[in-house]
Amino acid sequence: MGYAGHEGSPRRDAPSAYGGPLPAEQGPLAPGGAAPYGASAARGAPTAPGTADAAYGARRGGPGGAPRSRPARHGRPVDGSSESPVDGRARSGAPEAEAGPPTAGAAAGSDETMALGPSAVAEARRRAAAAGGPAVGSRAERRRAAKRQGRRAGRGTAGQPDTDREGTGEGTAAPLSRVEARRAARARRPGPAVLVSRAVGELFITAGVLMLLFVTYQLWWSNVRAHQEAGSAAKHLQQDWASGKRAPGVFEPGQGFALLHIPKLDVVAPIAEGISKTHVLDKGMVGHYGEGTLKTAMPGARTGNFGLAAHRNTHGEPFRYINRLKPGDPIVVETQDTYYVYKMASVLPVTSPSNTAVLDPVPAGSGFTKAGRYITLTTCTPEFTSKYRLVVWGKMVEERPRGDGKPDALVR
Repeated sequence: MGYAGHEGSPRRDAPSAYGGPLPAEQGPLAPGGAAPYGASAARGAPTAPGTADAAYGARRGGPGGAPRSRPARHGRPVDGSSESPVDGRARSGAPEAEAGPPTAGAAAGSDETMALGPSAVAEARRRAAAAGGPAVGSRAERRRAAKRQGRRAGRGTAGQPDTDREGTGEGTAAPLSRVEARRAARARRPGPAVLVSRAVGELFITAGVLMLLFVTYQLWWSNVRAHQEAGSAAKHLQQDWASGKRAPGVFEPGQGFALLHIPKLDVVAPIAEGISKTHVLDKGMVGHYGEGTLKTAMPGARTGNFGLAAHRNTHGEPFRYINRLKPGDPIVVETQDTYYVYKMASVLPVTSPSNTAVLDPVPAGSGFTKAGRYITLTTCTPEFTSKYRLVVWGKMVEERPRGDGKPDALVR
């Protein structure tokens, strides 16, 4: 809005739109246009009526001192012109008229105007955009810049946390869309090959655990149970002997009737009738070949071969170390009324399980040539297998009544 160009106007000394009083006097205009703002003529010089208003209007760019436009809103003039909102110059790129040399009083005003020039504002905007800070300019430009920054932050890579504005480093990952979430869920879902490998692995683990349990049972728990059962059978047998309930004679399968002592191996095991695994051998007892075609003599017979069998491994393993016996080592059979003492004579390290001739009255391969009172011990070999049989023979050297006390082999 301009001012009336007549002398004595009451608004000439009113504050201007730039925050200061209008100049009282203006000097001659520069060849390219109005004199720079703030430059005035010498005090006391006469001024033509309306000269100050004309100069002010020329500085504002309007012809004849008329104002160019109304104040701008949101960075643009109301009338749609391309006037810069900061320094009032057109953005059309046309060069402005060169102003005359400024006076000393206009130096400060000129510096302020240059600091707010378009090049300085553009440079400030570029620096703010590069630093990620708030935009410099009108309110609309700042809003658009804030929206652009928000979209860039929302497009951050999933899985890489964004740093918060305070610089604390505690960011959160951008939320995934529904499609991205479904794709991520499908990617995490195991495929058929993975499921098959898991099933096979679980089967192997289960089989390994079962095998470990079986080995533990065979090598440890079966021995514990067999020792308990054999010890209980031997105790009951001795109690029956002491009470007179059991007399020598024919015994039922699985029934205990004697005790076997092998002092060198520290073995004391009950002898039961028969060689049943379930009722005799697996209970840690020694079985007597007394049934069917493999029936052998009893120790009290005048002649014959007293055949015995037992486990070498597991289930009490009473015959585990009979391969360590040497000729002359004692083997004692204790019954209710007699001790029968044998001396180890020979050994057959390996033979077939079908070789029953080792149980004959005169056992084949034993070295004996005539009938006598013999004992035969049989067990499996090699250890932990039942492919072959190990056979040890002995010959009776002493028969001692229980009333005469223990034989020397058991006293030592």
